Parts: sequence; structure tokens; C-alpha cells
Amino acid sequence: MKNLDDILAMAQNVQNQLSQAQDSLDTIEIEGVSGGGLVTIKATAKGRILGVSIDDSLMVASEKQMLEDLIAAALNDARTKADAASSAEMSKMTAGIPLPPGFKLPF
Repeated sequence: MKNLDDILAMAQNVQNQLSQAQDSLDTIEIEGVSGGGLVTIKATAKGRILGVSIDDSLMVASEKQMLEDLIAAALNDARTKADAASSAEMSKMTAGIPLPPGFKLPF
């Protein structure tokens, strides 16, 4: 049963590598931007929001709708960049793992 032991050891190794990759995503910082930099969202590649910056020029009651739209756009930009960073990190971590063709990891 050496083959089964090898398969189980390889599966454990893959699980450890994926866990490390998931942990590393929380250390990768990205920035979502909208309105030419008037609104910025700092987040991790794991999706945790670290901060929000809003230019003072948007802090006017008559600009409320535009501010809301810019915040939503910055959040979406941050999410897109976080997804890209996550995919890149997972690709690096799984480069040496023999996965079947077309197999997608659940991240």
C-alpha cells in the first residue's frame, strides 16, 4: 500500500500549501480607486477592508449621490484587484501540484 501512503502524503502536502496560500492573501494589500483618486479603498487580497479615503471636495451634501457611486466603484475596483491578486497567488502556490486538467480550486 505504498502508493496509497504516497497519495495521502501528497494530499496532506497540497492541503498545507493551500492553507499557507490562503494565509498569505491577508498580507497582500491592494488599492481600489475611483473618481481619478478622489475615493480610495485599501484592502487585502483576501477581501478585508483596511481603510477608506475620501477627498474633502466630495464632502458636500449636494454631492451625496456622486460620493455613494464613487465609493461603490472603488469597492468594486478593490474587489477586482483582490480577485486578481488571489488568483496570481494561488497559481504560484499550486504551480508544482499535479492537478487534473481543468481542475479549479475553490478560491
